[in-house]
Amino acid sequence: MLARRAALRDREAFTLLVDRHGPALYRYILRMVRDPEVAADCVQDTLVAAWTGFAGFRGESTPRTWLFGIATRQAYRHRSRAAHLPGALPDDVVEASARQPDQDAADAALVEALDIALLGLPPLQRSCWLLREVEGLQYAEIAHILGTTHGTVRGLLHRARATLADAMKGWR
Repeated sequence: MLARRAALRDREAFTLLVDRHGPALYRYILRMVRDPEVAADCVQDTLVAAWTGFAGFRGESTPRTWLFGIATRQAYRHRSRAAHLPGALPDDVVEASARQPDQDAADAALVEALDIALLGLPPLQRSCWLLREVEGLQYAEIAHILGTTHGTVRGLLHRARATLADAMKGWR
């Protein structure tokens, strides 16, 4: 098993895990922090933490779930540090949120509007939504990543979907 080999400090096995899950981790963190450089740093921190902590991986979840758990904590750490900085939202995000969608809006504009709506969600709801809708993880995996219950994940997703539906109603 790849995870077992990685836990034994097999660089080739760990590289395969990084190749397999790295792009999804980056995509997820980028949607959480909205800054490509910060996302790359968070992914690097995630992978360093995984490499140094793989010996503690007990196999209670898949390596993917375990890596997403580390990535979630890295993104939350970044967000808590960034919250203490002035001007947490860039000007272009504020301007974009004030615009009204056109009938002929491009896909990029729709994605931008969704990203802005996602920023309005509490971090836990945003994590749940991204892990389920973008990464396709199962409720049990999300619960494990976030350290919560299946029922809590269902509730968080319900609230996130309702909030996003309301925020995106101009795009219908």
